Amino acid sequence: MHMTDSRTIAATPEEVWAAILDPDVLKQCVPGCTEMSGSAEEGFEATVVQKVGPVKATFQGTVALSDMVPGQSLKLSGEGKGGAAGFAKGGADVTLKAVEGGTELHYEVEAKVGGKLAQLGSRIIDGFAKKMADQFFSNFQTVVEGPQEADADSAETAGEGGEKKKGWFKKLVS
Repeated sequence: MHMTDSRTIAATPEEVWAAILDPDVLKQCVPGCTEMSGSAEEGFEATVVQKVGPVKATFQGTVALSDMVPGQSLKLSGEGKGGAAGFAKGGADVTLKAVEGGTELHYEVEAKVGGKLAQLGSRIIDGFAKKMADQFFSNFQTVVEGPQEADADSAETAGEGGEKKKGWFKKLVS
């Protein structure tokens, strides 16, 4: 299964780069992730609970980062084993480009499954994989940008000089 998409994130390429290397940010973004540990240099280990059609499984997996060009691009490669449910593996090529209003994050995802999961049929698997990728990057955008205007009054707090803080990165540096 192959898919490609992009989205514009209201943050600098440096902020987006720092977020994509942060295990706490990644844990918040991966749907069903219950644990995430590791580092960008050594790779990450994760536990993810997902239900695909009638099959529910807990996947133990690893994610490695390679071909890193700071602030510009990287390759994510991952593999997860779900016991009797089977396995999932894949990768994503991610590129960042500064655009007016923030950073364009472009991704190309390739995914493969085996075991009971593969028996569900390609339409179910492809739909699920697309939903997972969309949900990950949507969650990533929300975490990096912080709450949107509709949530701003209740979720944001005033910083120094009455300036409002938002997003994970601004919290780290303020």
